[in-house]
Amino acid sequence: MTRTGPGRRRSRRRVERRPRFAIAVTVVFFALLYLPVGVVVLFSFNSQKSLTVFQHVSLRWYEAFLHDGALLDSLGMSLRVSLAAMAGSLLLGVALALGLVRSRGRLGSFAGLVMLLPLITPEIVTGVAAMLLFKGLGITLSTATMTLAEITFSISYVTVILRSRIAALNPEVEEAAMDLGATRRQALRLVTLPALLPSILASAVLVFALVFDDFVLAYFTTGVDPQPLSVRIYSAIRFGVQPTINAVGTLMLAGSIALIALALAIPRLFGRRGGLDLLSGK
Repeated sequence: MTRTGPGRRRSRRRVERRPRFAIAVTVVFFALLYLPVGVVVLFSFNSQKSLTVFQHVSLRWYEAFLHDGALLDSLGMSLRVSLAAMAGSLLLGVALALGLVRSRGRLGSFAGLVMLLPLITPEIVTGVAAMLLFKGLGITLSTATMTLAEITFSISYVTVILRSRIAALNPEVEEAAMDLGATRRQALRLVTLPALLPSILASAVLVFALVFDDFVLAYFTTGVDPQPLSVRIYSAIRFGVQPTINAVGTLMLAGSIALIALALAIPRLFGRRGGLDLLSGK
């Protein structure tokens, strides 16, 4: 029999105390992280214009946003760019993921490494590089240049999500379809793409949310007018924070949370594991 001495009891007590400290650190971290966001949400329902004194709950600033033509134009532009970037990045990302998984040799490995560069490169570097490229080619910054930059930046997200999912597919299923008379394109369209549909839809929702909220890349590649909503908000707060901006920020936050939740839930709706497995394409 093993005896429990005083030294071992003290050791166990120390181990039991550690989770309390970890929990306290975690609570402080999340409080510092989300407290400013909570203040924005709270004062978006303030009945008066003050950003320091909360009077009572009101939807005054949400109504002001719905009657602000400039902000509504920026919202429409952000939605159009997000939809275009989502469609373009999906088309190119699916093709790139298929090529990376099925290619062999050093070229495929090198292409996979290059595909990861946008994810680890600071976004401000990507934004400045895109701006210099467009100006070097004599292209005026506009909605089109912003859309191209967002598509280029979003392809990597789609490829990372789909790549491991494609690698997990059984190639014998596609080969069986071709043995039954299907061409390679038909096997891809009727067998492979339906199996990838949950990951494709989740990637689409995730890219839409990322592009809609993006500021750095949009700031360097957009034109003068109309501006995307994130850039419009930045331009407005340079002259003082208006309560309407709190309402816009709250709506953007709610929309982003809903889209991310939908992206994480889509695999589960198709009978696959949901949650953070989305990021690995499982």
